Amino acid sequence: MTNLIDELNSRLPAMSQTDQKIAQVILTNPRGIINDTISELAKKAGVSDASVSRFCRNLGLKGFHELKIQLAQLGGLKESESLTSIPKDDLQAALAKIQANKLAEIETTLSKVDTETLQAVLHLLETSRLIQVSAEGDTYPVAADAVYKFNQIGILAFASGGNVETAIAQSMNLTDQDCLLVISNSGESAALLQEVAVAKQKGMKIIAVTNRPDSPIGMASDYHLRTGVRQGILQTQYYFSRVTAFTMIEALFLLLIKRDESKINNIKDHERLISGQKI
Repeated sequence: MTNLIDELNSRLPAMSQTDQKIAQVILTNPRGIINDTISELAKKAGVSDASVSRFCRNLGLKGFHELKIQLAQLGGLKESESLTSIPKDDLQAALAKIQANKLAEIETTLSKVDTETLQAVLHLLETSRLIQVSAEGDTYPVAADAVYKFNQIGILAFASGGNVETAIAQSMNLTDQDCLLVISNSGESAALLQEVAVAKQKGMKIIAVTNRPDSPIGMASDYHLRTGVRQGILQTQYYFSRVTAFTMIEALFLLLIKRDESKINNIKDHERLISGQKI
């Protein structure tokens, strides 16, 4: 079950400006909110008491008291870190902060995966004729990694090189025997959404990997694997981490091998064939 801190981190980019102010105060010092009154939190965030009440309802909570209860129930609360909070004069301290955030991202990603959804995704990857993997921009390396890993274990996968126009053209030539794996941090790419629509017209099943529960791509897909992102650069909207998307692909890769350990032979054969390229 997703805890409140994870929920705030995943929803933050899509929140209103007022809700973002409140969320940032909570994420910066979650322990400090437990003993606050609603007026004290409102003052810290620079908003009205009514705005805090609306914020709680937007999260599906009955009110401010329930928000405090959920925070109190969380063990080992850790403050959210942005790039500005990482020390620049103490490299070891900076590395420790980065490590803590990356570990929190990975833990959040793997702990929130729904077992039923994961089983269905693994079965789809195993039984599809072709797997098209799509991403754009600086998320594309994750797609390339997925293509490499899947092919290495005998699952035929391909991508477009990061050109979504080419990817859409590829989707137009696929069938209901194939599936589309879309990787997008925000899940808001208009081009990738268009590709999802084309894939649906062709009868393909869609797997989405995004970091928001309400992402348009995730909601348009048949299966949604959510990642957890904690490291921000600009305090609010911009989450740049690709660690969790890579983690999700790595998890799928390892689970596919575990379900059929004969796939290890594919890896051995591939390594043997390319061994001559290594010094």
